[in-house]
Parts: sequence; C-alpha cells; structure tokens
Amino acid sequence: MQSEFWHERWQTGRIGFHLDRVNPFLQNYWSQMTTSGKGQVLVPLCGKSLDMLWLREQGHDVIGVELSELACNEFFSAQGVDVSVACNADFSVREVDGLALWCGDFFKLPESCYDNVNWVYDRAALIALPAEMRQQYAAELKLKLPTGVSVLLVTLEFESAEGPPFSVSETEVRALYEGRFSVKRLAAEQMEGRGGRQEIESVYLLRDR
Repeated sequence: MQSEFWHERWQTGRIGFHLDRVNPFLQNYWSQMTTSGKGQVLVPLCGKSLDMLWLREQGHDVIGVELSELACNEFFSAQGVDVSVACNADFSVREVDGLALWCGDFFKLPESCYDNVNWVYDRAALIALPAEMRQQYAAELKLKLPTGVSVLLVTLEFESAEGPPFSVSETEVRALYEGRFSVKRLAAEQMEGRGGRQEIESVYLLRDR
C-alpha cells in the first residue's frame, strides 16, 4: 500500500476511520496500562485523532506519527492552536504543550523517538495495513521499543479480505506479538461496520515479557 493512497484519502475527505469522539476502549482500559504513573505515549498512524488530546489530559506526553501533512494541520487547526513546523530528518514536526506530531513515513521514524516511550496506543495503525506490512510494522515495534513498554491495541474482525481497515484476528495478533509480549484480549464488542457488515471490535493489552 503506497503513501499516495493515504494522501488521496485525506485530500478527498474519505476518512471514515476518523472518530469525532474519544475511543471508549481507550477510556475504559487505559488505566490497566498505567501502573507506573505518567509517561510518554507513542501513537502510530495517528491521523487527527482526539484520543491524543485525551491521553495528554491524563498527564502524558504524546508522540503521534502520521503520513499526511493535511491531517497534522487539521488536528491543530481544530484546536485553534498555531504551531510552528520544524524539520527533523525525513519528518516535519509540530510540537506544543507535550504533544508532538511527526509527519512522515512511520517506518523511517528516527530511533531516538523510541527512547523514552512508556506505552503505545494503536487504534488505527495495525488494521490500516495489509498483511505483509502488518508484519513489518509489528517487527519495527518489537525491535525498537525500549524494555518494559506496554501496548493498548484495538482491532476489527469481519468476514472480508477488503480493506483498509483490514480484519485482524486474535490468532494473527498473537502470531505478530507473542515473541516479545504477553497478549490478553480485554474485551470484544459486536458492531455494525461499512455497508452494514457485522464486525467485532476488540481491545488487547500487550505487556513486555
């Protein structure tokens, strides 16, 4: 899946994956992640998610990584915040009040961005990627995240190979992550998705072994 696909989605407003509210799974289960207080949260493929604001309200520093400049601009403009843009390697970086958006290819994110990460929140990254890229993405996290990191992961399951979003089963989640993390499914809810199809939205807690 090429970057042009996502740029076209944002330019044409085909962003059905964006929620205009904070994800309920995040609000209900984040407390199971944060036994060590405040810290830094990495949010891959973040778009303009309101979840990042909620995480900051809990006292965390947030690093969002997003491919689309349009998404990054819309995120801050929606908050009425003027923010300067800095360049860092292959990324443009917008940062204000403990929340930084790194705009560029996630797979080129500088390793220094991982150094102080305590948690990862993934609501729309894994399910946005086709199977081969899901393996690459999970491998990137397992290799570069520091010791002791936990991940809150939200997935969808449905009877179709179409995407994005793509269907990701519990079996696949375990195959991708159990080499480094223990995997526990915390909850699953039936929901109506695109075109009325039935989907299961699941939330997982991944703890470093």
